[in-house]
Amino acid sequence: MLSQLGRLVSGRYHYKRSVSCGMFREAAGRSWFSCGALCKRRSQLQRNACLEMKQRVVPCQISSRSASRTTVDHDELKKFWSLASKWWDEHGEFSALHALNDLRVSFIRDNLLNVHRARHPGKPLLGLRILDVGCGGGLLTEPLGRLGANVLGIDPVEDSIGTAQLHASHDPDLCDRISYQACTVEELSAEVEGGEEECRFDAIVASEVVEHLADLETFAFCCSHMLKEGGSLFITTINKTNLSYALGVVVAEQLLRIVPRGTHDWEKFISPVELERLLESNGVSVQSVKGMLYNPVSGAWSWTNSTAINYALHAVKQRVRPQQDRAEHSGP
Repeated sequence: MLSQLGRLVSGRYHYKRSVSCGMFREAAGRSWFSCGALCKRRSQLQRNACLEMKQRVVPCQISSRSASRTTVDHDELKKFWSLASKWWDEHGEFSALHALNDLRVSFIRDNLLNVHRARHPGKPLLGLRILDVGCGGGLLTEPLGRLGANVLGIDPVEDSIGTAQLHASHDPDLCDRISYQACTVEELSAEVEGGEEECRFDAIVASEVVEHLADLETFAFCCSHMLKEGGSLFITTINKTNLSYALGVVVAEQLLRIVPRGTHDWEKFISPVELERLLESNGVSVQSVKGMLYNPVSGAWSWTNSTAINYALHAVKQRVRPQQDRAEHSGP
């Protein structure tokens, strides 16, 4: 048994250099994507309001692919509905996510700075446009905004969006830098359909999200669609191994109760190799994968050579080569 665990822990994935980015454009002066009205509406009214808002920037068409399939797992929604008011309790159900910011914020920042060389003291991500998918209460949205990025956080759980808005309202510096919208990634992707390149995002973040989705293919397609060419996708998630089941489900949920029982479904976990294959098929090339390890005693995260349990991934949307683009338009 120990030798089997040893082989599981020994896996490591390493790729090319990091690339990336994010730049959140003001729409019509100082108007950002807003979700104030959306928080109290049901899904149909929510979609109409989103489209109406987006039309102020650029005419939109509905993508048949993103409209016909959904990333939403309604059983997962029920779990997060019940926890929507607890996002900012640093000692509660989301304490491990609060601690994870020590790794994921720097992982995103450093990879973005490898591409965007402009230096802004105190605001290293100034001018970058970032989408935070499955933002919950804004635990990652806010620190990215404080680094200078203009961030849109989206989540299908309206009460979580309400919690995020309320918390952000206490910090005046964030008012013009971050905004929230109660919608799914496929609904937002539909708004971007047919839009200009500047309407897309330079970076998309999905941290501890993909293991809760119903359709990863739709997720990957929508993320690729909303990224600018050369834009970055950042994902943190859980590997699908025997060790991840033992520690991530049995120990974390049932024994130590680090997260609520039933938070994770091991069948929905995905390995770095599978995730890379999925992203590559949607035109997004994986640059690097790093293992992460949580210490339940200290409550801290650290980087590790092993991706057997948790890992962080950075990928970049491939650029269309000019000669290929010309060939496609010239025809036979």
